[in-house]
Amino acid sequence: MNNILITIVGPTAIGKTALSIQLANHFKCDIISCDSRQFYKEMTIGTAVPDAKELAAAKHHFIQNRSVFDDYNVGQFEKDALSKLEKLFLTNPVQIMVGGSGLYIDAVLNGLDYFPKVDTRIREKLNQQLKEKGLKILQQQLKELDFETYNSITIDNPQRVIRALEICIGTKTPYSTFKNKVKTPRNFYSIKIGVTADREIIYNRINDRVDFMITNGLIEEAKKLHQYKNLNALQTVGYRELFSFFEGDITKDFAISEIKKNTRRFAKRQITWFKKDQKTLWFNYKTDTNSIITKISDKINLINS
Repeated sequence: MNNILITIVGPTAIGKTALSIQLANHFKCDIISCDSRQFYKEMTIGTAVPDAKELAAAKHHFIQNRSVFDDYNVGQFEKDALSKLEKLFLTNPVQIMVGGSGLYIDAVLNGLDYFPKVDTRIREKLNQQLKEKGLKILQQQLKELDFETYNSITIDNPQRVIRALEICIGTKTPYSTFKNKVKTPRNFYSIKIGVTADREIIYNRINDRVDFMITNGLIEEAKKLHQYKNLNALQTVGYRELFSFFEGDITKDFAISEIKKNTRRFAKRQITWFKKDQKTLWFNYKTDTNSIITKISDKINLINS
């Protein structure tokens, strides 16, 4: 049989974790987690890490395996994930990857684009601008230098904005021109499935999840991390808003409402990103798992025929 990686994508709070476990149990395989914030062991509640029962139901990889103090990026994850998959495929030609981090998923499935090295002082200067003047001025600068990238990246993520800007400035060429080049072939076939629902349902599920997080200790978790708020890992919805509350800039109720609003915006961007791949098989979040398994099995049989 050929090596096959089943990848489950979709907006946050849609039910990807539950489906991945059901599929892993059916195909008797492991799960590669591809959530760029669930890597960090200090961030449990705010990143919706699978609970103990879920982790015990199937073997997971890349869940809370790093610290927020580690310098970890998508390039390192690509290498780590491919290395892990190579070992897993030795025992089972079918494996599963699940997550909502589009860039990280694309890195594993297709490979990263090559970007030339630029003067490190550019990033230092941009980080200083971020600290002194805030993110909006950097967003505007990116909009002027590379409108295509401005419209395609997670624009409220300072790390992504600065990365794009340093390439624009350092090479005097738009970041987007280095994208979508020929990549190194993978040693597996990809089957990508998406889980979705009507927008109102997605938003309601997000609101409910945030309420659950607050009830189960997100504020206390964020307090422990507040002193490290400038770390890249903590430039994350759910933490940034609470840091502003701790500093007296906003009320607790407003912080919670902002978490919900910003998470809804994040979900909208996730959907836009994942919809770009027209090969993805989309299913309503209420679709019977057996129906999804049948579709996947048909694809596997076609690949192996």
